Amino acid sequence: MYIIKVKGVAKIPDYVQLRDDKFTLLAYFRVDRPEKHLDKVGLGDKKDQIMGLVNELPFGQILKLEL
Repeated sequence: MYIIKVKGVAKIPDYVQLRDDKFTLLAYFRVDRPEKHLDKVGLGDKKDQIMGLVNELPFGQILKLEL
């Protein structure tokens, strides 16, 4: 699984993309509202771990996520 942090502009907030190994989009959510979307893809129990990585990840970089 891969994680990408996308920088928002003006009134558009910052977003996070979660993608599988084939780079198919699994989840797309605002950085400040991840709960519902992570629960929907079955990663609600790993929210703290994922959001810790998101907060440290620079915008535009792709990080391979090993869960």
